Amino acid sequence: MNDNEPDFRTPGQLIQHLLEERGWTQKVLSIVLGVSTTIVTRMINGQRPVDASMAVALGEVFDVPPGRFLLLQGKYDLKKAQIEAIPDPRREIRAQLYTDFPIAEMARRGWIDVENTSDVRRVESELAAFFGVDSAEEIAVMPHAAKKTDVGGDVTMVQLAWLRRVRRIAESIVLDKKYSARAMRSALKKLHALLASPDEARHVPRILAEAGVRFVVVESVPGAKIDGVCFWLDDHSPVIGMTMRFDRIDNFWFVLRHECEHVLRGDGREVARLDNLERNGSDAGPDIEEEERRANEAAADFCVPTRTLNQFIARKAPIFTERDIRGFAKVVNVHPGLVAGQLQHATQRYDRFRSHLVGVRGVVLPAAIHDGWGDIAPLA
Repeated sequence: MNDNEPDFRTPGQLIQHLLEERGWTQKVLSIVLGVSTTIVTRMINGQRPVDASMAVALGEVFDVPPGRFLLLQGKYDLKKAQIEAIPDPRREIRAQLYTDFPIAEMARRGWIDVENTSDVRRVESELAAFFGVDSAEEIAVMPHAAKKTDVGGDVTMVQLAWLRRVRRIAESIVLDKKYSARAMRSALKKLHALLASPDEARHVPRILAEAGVRFVVVESVPGAKIDGVCFWLDDHSPVIGMTMRFDRIDNFWFVLRHECEHVLRGDGREVARLDNLERNGSDAGPDIEEEERRANEAAADFCVPTRTLNQFIARKAPIFTERDIRGFAKVVNVHPGLVAGQLQHATQRYDRFRSHLVGVRGVVLPAAIHDGWGDIAPLA
């Protein structure tokens, strides 16, 4: 082969060129290859593809790398497929839906009624119904729209799915009391009186309901990274949703009080306040939103009075004995786990004091309207 040879678009064109160089006919090539003349003719005409074994045989006959025939065949096949293919814009939408949503998890938990996740039409229909839209195409643009209308800040489709589940459950809850800021402040005093014992957390749903706040616990879904949310169904119907993804007494009370502060200040009326407190903790720096900063400060002071905690740290640092922690917790009338959680945060030593971080999920869930952990919340 020389540098002046023409460009070939198909392996058949290359074969024909090689025949002409040698002065062979197609019949001669068929005899050399040990195949019928029809096969050779069809390869040259592009009616029969050159497979790997034929490429090897042609390479031996013409002293040409076999890969050259296969490369031309691949380019030809791709071009032919692109010309013959019928455009399917829904293919991209389906790819997005199956990438962005944990379809199997949503079906398992009863969020969508799908027996076979490979039933694409059923999946699309159920997702549309789940989000309250007319088609799967509308779901595909939801993250962009949600940033303006439903959720503040960046939001993923998985987070939107979790939030939608919380909203649908909250809409099914009927409360006897209407919300008022006065009732909320009274509820916070009642909630604070529960901090000394993990078992007392069972009263949280009732106390919030008496203040006109809908409280919903929905198990997180993989990749959501959500702790809680505050939003309003209308001007008198605030909702607090939690995942309880970390079953620790300190995390439960911090997240709950954080969301309560959002409610008390009216945050979440326009757009939902979706919180990942690992990312937006009280040490998140100057970039944290003012609403989040206020909620973090209120939550920390609720769990352990900040000024008193700082005084305790100043006296005892860097050594905090079990006796010190239990004694201080008794003085401020909270469970030692709340002190331990605040000490972890203050010292950035999350490997310490862990024995105090007891779980409360098993206490809260039976008293709350919840979804997940094997249970499916009924919807009206």
